[in-house]
Amino acid sequence: MYRILTLSLLLSLSFISCTSTPKGNLLNPNAFRATINEKREKIVIDVRTPGEYNEGFIKNALNIDWNNSSFGDEVAKLDKSTPVFVYCRSGGRSHSAVNAMANMGFKEIYELEGGIMQWQRAGLPLETKDNSGPIGMSMKEYKQLQNTDKLVLVDFHAPWCGPCKKMAPFLKEIADEQADLLKLHKIDADQNPTLAEELSINSLPTLLLYKNKKLVWSHIGYIEKDELLKKIVTFN
Repeated sequence: MYRILTLSLLLSLSFISCTSTPKGNLLNPNAFRATINEKREKIVIDVRTPGEYNEGFIKNALNIDWNNSSFGDEVAKLDKSTPVFVYCRSGGRSHSAVNAMANMGFKEIYELEGGIMQWQRAGLPLETKDNSGPIGMSMKEYKQLQNTDKLVLVDFHAPWCGPCKKMAPFLKEIADEQADLLKLHKIDADQNPTLAEELSINSLPTLLLYKNKKLVWSHIGYIEKDELLKKIVTFN
């Protein structure tokens, strides 16, 4: 009798494991799009390769390749409290990415059922990169920001970037405290992709410090206020 009960329990656990639901909310293309539009703040992630991404992507989607070894590091920079929408070509990679992100602590994750293939079958639009001209600030306009006797601190950031949000308040404090010596320029990398590419901005946040129109210091990732102030004082 004991053996029969044990076997029954194991079979029940096995059934539950095999039929467990994904860690994200699986939505069909129309529901996925509607939910994106409903959320005021969100992060849309295309986990395909850059080549696939360039052929067409959902509006405002970030390309973080699931098969790239840097996937975990890039995703870790995102704000885990912001709703995240994930998709790939047909659903395999996005499912793996969603489970990984859930284990990393992301609170609200939505997955596109059937990926871009189903999205296109539903007749929904895709964006493509327009190579006809620069998007956002031009390099000429960027260089004009440096036409000053003061130090120039440029903060490349994005609304979805967790460390960027954390740094924003004390960057403003520094700009106010050092107003006589320093100018702060905040540039949204998503809104200025051409400039970001020309300056090889591959990670956020990225800080660039200029003196007399020359780059004298740069930093990628989060930095404490005190450490940043020390660097600024060094070049004053």
